[in-house]
Amino acid sequence: MITDQTVDIPEATPDAGVHRRSQMGRILTGTKDIAGRHRFGVLAVLGGFYLLVAFLLRLGLSILSWRDLDNGWSLPLAFVSGFYFDLCSLAWVLVPPALYLLVVPQRIFAARWHQWLSRLFVFVFLFLILFSAVSEWFFWLEFGVRYNFIAVDYLIYTTEVVQNINESYPMPLILSVLALVTAGAFYLFVRMGWMRAWLATRTGIVSRMRTFGLFALAPAFVWFAGKQSLLDGVENAYNQELGKDGLLSFFDAYQASELDFERFYPTMEPDKAMAVVRGQVLEPGSAFLSNEPEHLERIISGTGEERRLNVIFITVESLSGRFLGAWGEGLGLTPNLDRLAGEGLFFRRLFATGNRTIRGMEALMLSVPPTPGCSILKRPANKGLFTMATPFQNRGYDTAFLYGGHGMFDNMNDFFGGNGMRIVDRGTASGDEVTFETAWGACDEDLLRWSGREADAMHAAGKPFYQFVMTTSNHRPYTYPDGKVSILSGTNREGAVQYTDYAIGKFIDESRARPWFDDTIFVIVADHCASSAGKVSLPVKNYEIPCIIYSPKWVKPSQVEVLCSQIDVAPTLLGLLDWSYPTKFFGRDILRSENLEGRAFLATYQMLGYLSGDEVTVLAPGRKVEQFRLSRTGNSQKPVEVDSGMREMAIAFYQSASHLFGAGRLTNDLHDTRPTPPPARAMGQP
Repeated sequence: MITDQTVDIPEATPDAGVHRRSQMGRILTGTKDIAGRHRFGVLAVLGGFYLLVAFLLRLGLSILSWRDLDNGWSLPLAFVSGFYFDLCSLAWVLVPPALYLLVVPQRIFAARWHQWLSRLFVFVFLFLILFSAVSEWFFWLEFGVRYNFIAVDYLIYTTEVVQNINESYPMPLILSVLALVTAGAFYLFVRMGWMRAWLATRTGIVSRMRTFGLFALAPAFVWFAGKQSLLDGVENAYNQELGKDGLLSFFDAYQASELDFERFYPTMEPDKAMAVVRGQVLEPGSAFLSNEPEHLERIISGTGEERRLNVIFITVESLSGRFLGAWGEGLGLTPNLDRLAGEGLFFRRLFATGNRTIRGMEALMLSVPPTPGCSILKRPANKGLFTMATPFQNRGYDTAFLYGGHGMFDNMNDFFGGNGMRIVDRGTASGDEVTFETAWGACDEDLLRWSGREADAMHAAGKPFYQFVMTTSNHRPYTYPDGKVSILSGTNREGAVQYTDYAIGKFIDESRARPWFDDTIFVIVADHCASSAGKVSLPVKNYEIPCIIYSPKWVKPSQVEVLCSQIDVAPTLLGLLDWSYPTKFFGRDILRSENLEGRAFLATYQMLGYLSGDEVTVLAPGRKVEQFRLSRTGNSQKPVEVDSGMREMAIAFYQSASHLFGAGRLTNDLHDTRPTPPPARAMGQP
């Protein structure tokens, strides 16, 4: 009969290594004693291994990022707080095995088959701890942070992400090394008698229930006392991230997929916020359609005769401004883009709104500041909106979204299709239309060849066209067709940038011979930068991206030095076409007003930035407001006292954007009162 007693079963033939008198031997003997006193003793030993690996990971990350860390008080704080948060995450990790150890009867626990299953469990648990640590290491290499909302997104699209990981890293080698290290740790536990001692325990149900109560209470404590927001006061973002636990960061990001602006951010009276925004978006030649304070709807009036030109809008993956020679960096990677920048409109002070492709798409298509949480592209009410494509659709254009990958990723097909655009992606391409591909899709040459094919078909049908093209080659694993550029495929991002530049240059040159070229405007803009990590929560310099508008017949070469945002690209493009149209855009035509005071929006999924002049105002959860002054080079940011005017402007824009989208006020319900142009003016002919 099993009673509420814990019985130690001595081993018949203890290993000689257990009796060594070295310090390590005494420690390991102690772990055997812990494991052998109670069925739950295994969790104490595995928990110790978890904490050791977490400490080594934090130490490795600190060495990796040593040049970016502050070496003052916040560095030891990162290790102290990190240990605390590791304990908090461990409290959650141990609950499932603790629950199992509670309910499994002693006769099954002692059965030979179950003891082999228990050994397998220990091996797998050790392997997963190591695998998680290595995954965090590579995530840090890519993004400079612990797991965040990107990791949550990537978990949803496992096919593309797993394939990308396989192409980017030597996974067989990594997994083999992890298996060997796991086997070594497992052998050590077995060799020291730890495993045998644990499997020989006989723990009564009452004792198990009492012990499980402690494991069940721990997560409840963590729920209230394990919030990593305690680190928000640490100025250096690297130190702040170092002090976090990856698993807790992952679940924090999961819970923050959508953030209620009014609940988490500083606010102002809604009517006042809208009045501020209305005053900012009203520009020469525009008039509001209503005097109601919540209405942003207005009519934009052209100044001359409309130009019904085609538009090929090329959004380039991860194209930081620093890659372009036209930016003055002199890297020699982008001779074609540099040439186009000199022959077209080149925006030198344009900033991305975020650090994800879908954030760039959101800003470019909807002309709206980023709302906290996930992008509008992935929210339920993302269809039937007023987009950049809407004025083209109202004029009878064919509108299409072209993507080298499978557009179900990040809900892209659902968004673009739900807003009236044809889908051309990897799933619609036949086998002979793809000459080279990675996990993310067909190479940029293939994608741009599809663009040319679609343009040819529309021109032959006598139909003007608008294309939104999203490239993929400038993405890890940075592979592309051999023999195209000087840097070998798969070497680094610089090689991928060079290849994307080659593909775009080739496409433009080949398009010159096509009958639709003269009456087509090409827009080339980045979706976001190659990296947005930095010492501060919003490193402004890392959001700087290029934008080129090119059309030899219709666009005069010029450099635009006005500070602007991705949300300004759509209204500026429509201004170049000299179109009259109703709009709900938050952006404005940068070329329409002289002496325009520049501003830009830049954000993570939580931090919302408003850039004006050399200062950036940052809104954060907890109703926090901070302000920083940029150095002359933009590479450093110094905290300053918050200016009330900039604070008001930042809150007004972000609060109004969140409110109008949540209230369903960004939908495509405007009546275009512009008379339909006669057919004789089609295809851009004056």
